[in-house]
Amino acid sequence: MKILSFLPLYPALVKAAHSPLQPSYDKHPNPRVPTIWLAGDSTEAPNGGGNGTQGWGQYLQYSFLPSVALVNNSAIAGRSARSFTREGRFDTIASNLKEGDWVVIEFGHNDGGTPPVNATVGDKGRADCPGAGNETCTTVYNNATEIVQTFPTYLKNATRKFLEKKAKVVLSSLTPNNPWEFGNYSYTPDIFTYYTWLAASELGGPSKGVYFVPHGQYAAQAMKNLGKQTVDANYPMDHTHTAPYLADVVAQAFVLGVKCGTSGLQDLVVNATSRLQGAVLGTCLAVNETLPI
Repeated sequence: MKILSFLPLYPALVKAAHSPLQPSYDKHPNPRVPTIWLAGDSTEAPNGGGNGTQGWGQYLQYSFLPSVALVNNSAIAGRSARSFTREGRFDTIASNLKEGDWVVIEFGHNDGGTPPVNATVGDKGRADCPGAGNETCTTVYNNATEIVQTFPTYLKNATRKFLEKKAKVVLSSLTPNNPWEFGNYSYTPDIFTYYTWLAASELGGPSKGVYFVPHGQYAAQAMKNLGKQTVDANYPMDHTHTAPYLADVVAQAFVLGVKCGTSGLQDLVVNATSRLQGAVLGTCLAVNETLPI
């Protein structure tokens, strides 16, 4: 299912299992300096999907002075919103939050499919229950019965934990697969982009400290500007995982999305919006003129 134009329609809304969290910085001597926590999959994580790839989260720190904000990249390869929840990774982030911190949640690449209902084999522990609401699926994973929630439910449950700790949350849409893969440029926001926006809007949006960044659209815009040859060369393993150069571009695309939005996170960014916009990253998307994020 493809979602092409849902965003402008709602102007009033807004490598191993059980690896330890790996902060990007040691604990800062000034406890007032906020930490930006990243929760996501290999497209965001340290070392990406392996084989020389890298996650965009490793480059986010360069957009913030250490005296202003620190970055903790807690993304883990191979995870979905469901498995990140089941493994207690959202809980671990919540237990380390302090007032004024930010959490960026970005999933979708590993969330597709349907858990085998009432089956004892075949569930890889990642697929969410299909749907946008309170639907559940019952499956057996790792010899234990699991009640599987929908993608928006996992995002909303995690966000509520973080809001309770007086942090603010950015729900970010997943990065694009190679939009030049089949010869011509092609990108359409998918269902998980819609689900991410939906979760942000149902949580109350900016008035409640929850923001949506259409990261996939900003990253795709940059990849269109870079052209097929450069982009193809920077998906060295498959159509999902980026080489370091492109991961850096994808990180900058996220920052542009933040700067073009309304969240207070933009005030911590070292770069002015005008310095981010240009031949590679492009400009603020029109969606940001109608959708407070």
